[in-house]
Amino acid sequence: MVMERADVLPLLGEAFREHGFEGASLSVITKQTGLGRGSLYHFFPGGKAEMAAAVLKDIEAWFEREIFAPLCSETDAQAAIKAMWEAVSAYFQSGQRVCLVGAFALSDTRDRFASAVNAYFERWIEALADALRRLGHDGQRADALAEQVVAGIQGAITLARARRDAGLFERVVAGLRAMTEK
Repeated sequence: MVMERADVLPLLGEAFREHGFEGASLSVITKQTGLGRGSLYHFFPGGKAEMAAAVLKDIEAWFEREIFAPLCSETDAQAAIKAMWEAVSAYFQSGQRVCLVGAFALSDTRDRFASAVNAYFERWIEALADALRRLGHDGQRADALAEQVVAGIQGAITLARARRDAGLFERVVAGLRAMTEK
C-alpha cells in the first residue's frame, strides 16, 4: 500500500495523543505509522517538529471545516451550535480521545506550538460567540459563554479520561449545551 502524506497525519496524531510530543520518539512513530525513518523524513524533512506542526494544521483544517465555519456562516445559529455539539462528541469520542491541541497547551511543548494552539482556541471561541450573538445574546455574554463552553469541553475531556468515564463527558456537555440554547 502506497501512503500519501495526508494518510500519515491521522496516524501521527494518534502517536502524539498517546505519547505526547516528547514521548513520541521516532521509534514510536515508525511503529505507529508503519513507515520507516526514510519515508517519514521524505514526507517531513523537518523531522518530528514538522510532523507535529502538520498534525496541528490538519486538526485546525478539520475544525475549521466542521465546526468554526458553520458556526460563523450558518444562517440558523441554533442548528450550527447543535451540529457543533454533535461533532465535538464524535471527534473526542465522548471524552475518551485526548484533545491534542489541549495536550500541547499543557505540556512543555506549549511554547514551541504556541501560535497554533492559541489560534485554535481563539478561533473556536470567536466562532461560537458569533453564533451566540446571532441567537440573541449580547456581545459580552456571548464572549463569556463561548469561553466557558470551550473551557468546559476541555475540562470534561480531561476529567472523563482521568476517571475513565465517558458518561461524565456527556453529562458535562449536556449542561454546557443547555447553556447555549435560547
